[in-house]
Amino acid sequence: MAPPPYILSFFVFISLTSVISSQQFFTSDQTTLLNLKQWWENPPSLANWNSTSSPCSWPEVQCRNGSVTVLQLDNMELTGTIPPFICDLRNLENMILHDNYITGEFPRVFFNCSKLIELDISQNLFVGRLPEDIDRLSQLQSVEFGGNNFTGDIPPAIGNISALTSLQLYQNLFNGTIPPEIGNLSNLETLGLAYNEFADPVLPPEFGKLSSLQILWMAATNLVGNIPESLSNLASLRSLDLSLNYLEGEIPPGLFLLTNLDVMFLYLNKLSGSLPSLIQSQNLTQIDISMNKLNGSIPDDFGKLQMLEVLNLYSNRFSGQIPTSISQLPTLRIFRVFRNNVTGEIPPEFGLHSKLESFEVSENNLTGKLPENLCAGGTLTGVIVFSNNLNGEIPRSYESCNRVTSIQLYNNKFTGEIPPGVWTLSNLSTLRLTGNSFSGELPNKVAWNLSLLEINNNKFSGQIPSAISSWVKLNVFKASNNLFSGVIPPELTTLSELSVLYLDGNSLSGELPSQIKSWNSLTILNLARNKLSGQIPPSLSSLPNLNELDLSENQFSGQIPTQLSNLRFTRLNLSSNKLTGKIPSGLDNGAYENSFFNNPNLCSTSHISNLHNCYSKNSRKKFSPKIIATIIILSSFLLLLAILFTLFMFRDHLKKKPKRNRTTWKLISFHNLDFTEANILSCMTETNLIGSGGSGKVYRIGVGPPRGFVAVKRISNKKVDRDLENDFSSEVQILGSIRHSNIVKLLCCLSNPNSKLLVYEYMEHQSLDKWLHGKKRKAEPGLDPHFVLEWRRRLQIAIGAAQGLCYMHHDCSPPIVHRDVKSSNILLDSEFKATIADFGLAQILEKQKPGQDNMASIVGSLGYFAPEYAYTTRINERIDVYSFGVVLLELVTGKEPNGKDGELNLAEWAWKHHGESDTMVGAIDPEMKDSDIYMEEMSTVFKLGLICTSTLPSSRPSMKDVLEILRRCNPMDELPEELKEGRDEFDVAPLLKRERSRPDENDDELVAQV
Repeated sequence: MAPPPYILSFFVFISLTSVISSQQFFTSDQTTLLNLKQWWENPPSLANWNSTSSPCSWPEVQCRNGSVTVLQLDNMELTGTIPPFICDLRNLENMILHDNYITGEFPRVFFNCSKLIELDISQNLFVGRLPEDIDRLSQLQSVEFGGNNFTGDIPPAIGNISALTSLQLYQNLFNGTIPPEIGNLSNLETLGLAYNEFADPVLPPEFGKLSSLQILWMAATNLVGNIPESLSNLASLRSLDLSLNYLEGEIPPGLFLLTNLDVMFLYLNKLSGSLPSLIQSQNLTQIDISMNKLNGSIPDDFGKLQMLEVLNLYSNRFSGQIPTSISQLPTLRIFRVFRNNVTGEIPPEFGLHSKLESFEVSENNLTGKLPENLCAGGTLTGVIVFSNNLNGEIPRSYESCNRVTSIQLYNNKFTGEIPPGVWTLSNLSTLRLTGNSFSGELPNKVAWNLSLLEINNNKFSGQIPSAISSWVKLNVFKASNNLFSGVIPPELTTLSELSVLYLDGNSLSGELPSQIKSWNSLTILNLARNKLSGQIPPSLSSLPNLNELDLSENQFSGQIPTQLSNLRFTRLNLSSNKLTGKIPSGLDNGAYENSFFNNPNLCSTSHISNLHNCYSKNSRKKFSPKIIATIIILSSFLLLLAILFTLFMFRDHLKKKPKRNRTTWKLISFHNLDFTEANILSCMTETNLIGSGGSGKVYRIGVGPPRGFVAVKRISNKKVDRDLENDFSSEVQILGSIRHSNIVKLLCCLSNPNSKLLVYEYMEHQSLDKWLHGKKRKAEPGLDPHFVLEWRRRLQIAIGAAQGLCYMHHDCSPPIVHRDVKSSNILLDSEFKATIADFGLAQILEKQKPGQDNMASIVGSLGYFAPEYAYTTRINERIDVYSFGVVLLELVTGKEPNGKDGELNLAEWAWKHHGESDTMVGAIDPEMKDSDIYMEEMSTVFKLGLICTSTLPSSRPSMKDVLEILRRCNPMDELPEELKEGRDEFDVAPLLKRERSRPDENDDELVAQV
């Protein structure tokens, strides 16, 4: 039976209504999306958005029932703010905006998106605090706010969003407390609070109520106190990362009973005591408890973890032997126990039961032989066992270690010859054997990629083979103190990539090759203490980068080639030879006074000690009486002119001496002064001018003992020049209120209607840039053009400057951003102690009122700009970190920050070099003569400079982290007393590797490099 007509009419009406409603949603959402595109200035990535196509067909949009539910705009290079109409998308459930350049405070417009279940605004440039009523987003299941610049407290109300399964707030600037209310989120599976500087917090015991939690990531959050026992209740936990904190006490035994725990990171805390023996989780795949103060024996129970792949125990105080059970684990890939007090022999079964990839046991007290089967799995990449008491020979089985790139056996007691196949391992690039008793001759062929060979202090003998010309990748060759004999083959000079060559302390004889063919990269040549003879080849002068030459204690004869004067040596030693004649004029000065000892027939024209003068006793007879009389007459005439000129100038000064200045000067003192206003004003003359810049001139004024001198910056008042007025006010406001030994001391300020004077303590060695860059050093009066800052002094300067910036960023309230950090604004006192100067561009970060502009004009110096500062002009501490990173690169490379004539600037050049080369060759300042000694420290500081100059602000470390890394590089004898006690070597990798996602075992490679 057919339905009544009115029933059919009803269904038709409903269908038409649905279609009309759907069409209305479609039209409205399309309009909103096109407005979004226009708001963000039509980015090229949204070129396919147009009014003629359906939004549901756009790749960035997903729909349901004709209405937009998903908006996925990640990595679109969006700039600007969130538009106020974005929630006109009424049915929007997933808003994904991560990895853009969106600015502003947390958009309260999000509260109008009532159906949101996922909100991802991570890796942007948001600032300010999260709203206290964040729980108005009550339907949220996933919150991704990481990688921004949110500050203050995490709102306790976030614990009311009961549907949350993921809460990611990592890498922000939160500096309040961790709300225990987060423990109320019973559905939470992932909690990421890492890399925030919470105010001295403890780990809330309430977190033990997170029954669904699988991932807890709280690295570098300033945690103190003990790990709560309540964390043992987290039955679903698979990954726990509490690294880079200040936790104390023992690890709760219950943590090891968690049946689902896959990964455990507890490194770089201040954990003390021994490790619990109750390690029973059969699912554990990774354990990282490195860089603590754990002691006692390594638990044998580690051997019960049949799924364990990674075991990192390095940089602790473990003692006793390595348990044999660990070597029998079937899945073990990475074993690192270096820098402990482990004794006994290495278990011989290592590598026999699993595919080992990394084996590092260096810096312990191990004895016995190397395990035969380390490479049995065919996956080992390194044999790192240096600084132990190991003995015996290298096993022949190591000839099959084809994936090994680095073998480091130095400072042990190994003997015998190197197996021939080890020399030619297909991937070997580093072979360090120094400080053993190895014997035998050098091979004709080595690995194609061998770049570093160190065999100092062994018993290698025979001649250097002429086939050495095939070692084409060799960069560093150190073979000091062996038994090599014969001549230096000319083929050695064909190695174009060789930069360091040490052959001193052998029995080499004959003459040096007269033609140097391809040593264009050579920076150090040391052939001392051999039996070499003949003349010094003039061709050495053709080596453009040679800065260290030691030919002492040989039998070289003849004259020193005059061409050597063309080189800029930082170290030259030609002592104890048979050289004759005059020292070339370019080398005959005090800078090389100790370079020519024990050469009886050498002479000097500049009275170098221990050498006789080149002029004979009768030399003055070569001047005729007529010439002598002429000299006397001219000298008398010049003296008379000088006296008359002085009298004239004194009379003129008396005539022009101004009357007492009636202008009233206002003096504001910030310290007890040992000089008067008159001392300053009477000496403001051009003769005392020592510098000038965009904000004024700087004078060096003598004020008498005990201070000696002060530096005075003069800023002239001009009605139209309000910027300089602001500079003055800013500098007085900041420097007058802070006290720190690494920030230049503002003694007082003087002002009148026409001028303003800032009086600082005087820094005798002026600015850092003048000591780093040779051209400036030569041009600057009073600076020795031959003096070079060596590495230890550069490191101390970096630490001092970092201490000043760290104080400004972390200890001042509100924090202070300098905005013009550069080497010319780092001043050095008589002991080369560094101080931060020139705060005319600094700005205190005060809380902005709603609607108040937080922008400022772009200021600073080319080469030091943070990338985001150029296009957002937004001020925060990360722009100082970027600029300081450039300074670190200057200290390591000696290069100037600006690229010239279209070249890359220093930061760009350093990143390019890092990407193209695995070594520091070409990056180290060639003027530093101690670079080979401190190569590891320089490499660490270079990498630190790189990460400080990361393009993304959130990827840069804080100045607190930067300072900690630099302090750990500091030589032990120069550390402050409070840092010496219990000092462990510091691994910069966790701080340097600040990725957008959670760190994992991929960090291990960087750890190994550092």
